[in-house]
Amino acid sequence: MRTRTFRIWRGDASGGGLTDYRVEVSEGEVVLDVLHRVQATQAPDLACRWNCKAGKCGSCSVEINGHPKLACMTRMSSFAAEQPVTVTPLRAFPVIRDLVADVSYNYVKARETPAFAPPAGLAPGDYRMRQVDVERSQEFRKCIECFLCQTVCHVIRDHEENKPAFAGPRLFIRAAELDMHPLDARDDRAAHARQVQGIGYCNITKCCTEVCPEHIRITDNAIIPMKERVVDRRYDPLVWLGRRIFRRDQVEQQAGASVAAESRGPEPAPAGEWVISDPAGLHRALEVPLPQGPAVGPDGKLPLSETLIDRAGAASPFGDDLSFPVPPERLRYFHPDAEPESGS
Repeated sequence: MRTRTFRIWRGDASGGGLTDYRVEVSEGEVVLDVLHRVQATQAPDLACRWNCKAGKCGSCSVEINGHPKLACMTRMSSFAAEQPVTVTPLRAFPVIRDLVADVSYNYVKARETPAFAPPAGLAPGDYRMRQVDVERSQEFRKCIECFLCQTVCHVIRDHEENKPAFAGPRLFIRAAELDMHPLDARDDRAAHARQVQGIGYCNITKCCTEVCPEHIRITDNAIIPMKERVVDRRYDPLVWLGRRIFRRDQVEQQAGASVAAESRGPEPAPAGEWVISDPAGLHRALEVPLPQGPAVGPDGKLPLSETLIDRAGAASPFGDDLSFPVPPERLRYFHPDAEPESGS
């Protein structure tokens, strides 16, 4: 065994700093092994989030020597023999305590993403897809929700004010996965990415792709195609011009209708559409309907069917079938610091 220096950030939301620990390291160990040894021998109150220790749950995300990494997948042999190893919490999110950051921002943004919309007229067991139809989006299903891409994204990391309007790379690959899904019935994924998720903030620096432990090509295969869809449908000059060209008979007809409608006032917009009025009295309905997020109850919780549905292709914000060992009445979807509701 060899003794190494670990510098671990200790503190909470009110402040903190780095504390040095001299700890023995065995050959083949990873950073998470050493953190466990520090807990066992020197700092039993050290807070560190982890679960599977196999690089598949994403729980142990921290920053190691300034680089967002999974502690369970970062081998000690990757550092020089005398190099101190500095471990800090994810910088883009508020600290709860020590190495545990509050990543609830990502779940808030996930709930704003419309879930999979099954095709009309098909029962769940009747879904049929070919492998060639799902190859593009299948890559995005490997996401383990580690949020390393979120914390390294400079739009979130360096500009706290962007968070309300920006979903981040993890949710962009979710939007791309659903937009490329051969059976998804929604046609407003690109509009949602622009209007709600703020994909226009991204300037494709590819830092999210570089830190992804599952090697998902987030920028090239998800963000850029979604940006192309937004540009094609929203900013293409030919499409823009085509939407504004009316035949003369259409102009006269709409102008006459607008005169007749003055006495009864403006008509309500069709459901799911925007209506824009211009000075000439013409009303144009945009082609893209307003995006709708998944329905939540009066208490702000997702229905249990979102997480407990027991069939393939469940309408979950995270895509995969989920099962829980706890009874449904004990499930909670609120931050631990939130005040508990009566009866919840």
